[in-house]
Amino acid sequence: MKSYRKELWFDVPNRREFIHITPDVQECLEESGIREGLVLVNAMHITASVFINDNESGLHADYERWLEELAPHAPISRYRHNLTGEDNGDAHLKRQIMGREVVVAITDGQLDFGPWERIFYGEFDGRRRKRVLVKIIGE
Repeated sequence: MKSYRKELWFDVPNRREFIHITPDVQECLEESGIREGLVLVNAMHITASVFINDNESGLHADYERWLEELAPHAPISRYRHNLTGEDNGDAHLKRQIMGREVVVAITDGQLDFGPWERIFYGEFDGRRRKRVLVKIIGE
C-alpha cells in the first residue's frame, strides 16, 4: 500500500469564504500515482470546514445565509468563547455544522463522485493563511 500527504495552503482575504478545491485534490491524486484507495481531505483549523456538495453559487449563498442565521457573528458578546479575547465563537459553531473532513473513494485513478459532487473548503474566520491536509492511501 502507498501513502501520500500534502498540505494545501490558501490565503483567505475574507472572514467567510467557500473555496472549490476539487482540482487541487485531483492534482494531489495524480501526483500520488494511486489508482485505487481513499483520499481524506480535512481542514487543519478549528474554525474551518471541508465538505462535499454542488458547485453552484446560489447554494453557497444559501449556506452563508443559513449559517449566519444559526450562528450569527454579531453581537460577539453572545459567545462565552469570545470572553477569551477572540471574536470567532460563531466560526467554531459553523465548523461543527459543516464538518471537519471528507473521505472520497478513488477508482481507476479518479475521485469517485456522485453527480455534481465537488469538494469545498469552508472558511469561517479567515483574513489569514490557512491549510488543508490531503492524505491518500491505496495502490
